[in-house]
Amino acid sequence: MPPPPQTVAGGSTFDKMKMGAIMGSCVGLTIGFIFGSFSVLRAGPGPRGLVATLSQYMLSSAATFGFFMSIGSVIRTESQYAYALPPNMTSPNGMISQPVMMAWKRSEQRRKIDEDAGR
Repeated sequence: MPPPPQTVAGGSTFDKMKMGAIMGSCVGLTIGFIFGSFSVLRAGPGPRGLVATLSQYMLSSAATFGFFMSIGSVIRTESQYAYALPPNMTSPNGMISQPVMMAWKRSEQRRKIDEDAGR
């Protein structure tokens, strides 16, 4: 079964922010579990118990990672480097090769420099 066709355009900025928050939260839960487990093994669970201590590590780390990943994805979406590609830059399956993308970005940057210099 062939893979579904890929598209260059993504969702809205809000969709990308939600996706960044979800990805950051998943990473944060994992990191919180690792560091929380290490802390519990090293210093003991404390007066609140194992589950409460571990969940505090996991939730605080998930909230922090999710917050910063959502902000980062919005900044990247609204960046000047988030180029809109001309239709002839994609292959038949909708994917863009890395060398083609890099060459196109360099040409766009050169064009912008030439415009700023008044050439």
